[in-house]
Amino acid sequence: MPYFIIVLGTAGSGKTSLTSVLQTYLVSHQLDAITVNLDPAVESLPYKPDIDVRDYVDAREIMRKTGLGPNGSLIASIDMLITNISDLKEEIDSYRANYVILDTPGQMEIFAFRPTGPLVLESIVGDHKVAALFLTDITYATRPSSLFSALLLAASTHFRLKYPQVNVLTKIDLLPREEVEKILAMLGDPEQLVSGISSEHDLRLLWDPGDVEYIAEKLTIFETIPVSNTTGEGFDDLYASIQRIVAGGEDYYTEEPNPVL
Repeated sequence: MPYFIIVLGTAGSGKTSLTSVLQTYLVSHQLDAITVNLDPAVESLPYKPDIDVRDYVDAREIMRKTGLGPNGSLIASIDMLITNISDLKEEIDSYRANYVILDTPGQMEIFAFRPTGPLVLESIVGDHKVAALFLTDITYATRPSSLFSALLLAASTHFRLKYPQVNVLTKIDLLPREEVEKILAMLGDPEQLVSGISSEHDLRLLWDPGDVEYIAEKLTIFETIPVSNTTGEGFDDLYASIQRIVAGGEDYYTEEPNPVL
């Protein structure tokens, strides 16, 4: 039975690059891995997907025929994919791969607000074990309030999809090491994160600082792995984290933390 790895995150977070590097990493370690492009609107990819959703639905063609904008045509494409989902699932199963990496669209509303996104993933994954990777561009998270915002989105995605999740900070090669360590320190210490937010805003004008600290404690329970898609740094740790989820036994799989906000 294959293990599924779902790569999630906003546009520009490095999903397609990580998908490519992760497949190369797995194959280089004698593990059979395939990639599935689930973005029907993507124009180009840094890898050649083994399975491409554009063979089933094409957002560009839908946009041309219906006059919908980019976001509207993408949502319509995902809705239409449901009618072909059994064929897509059959194609994935035919590879009999050890790992199936699902590269998802960057429009998070598909997973956060609409029923079709989660339904597509559920239909593909079935009862197989799965690890979700939620990517955040670390250059976006240099301000404590931005990091807090990214953590909220990651937790919301986990709450909606309910898959065991690892948060991944990408593009660490673009920041000085001390800046990366500062961000990781805030993730390891909710009080430090709240203190950083307080230095940007007077929290008393927004929320009670105690409430913010409580939420920060819940948001930072997820394991966070810093990686570089350019240098390959962090992929040993990322693979180990994925393995702890998909091959760590039923107890680990069913007891994945689910933050209550």
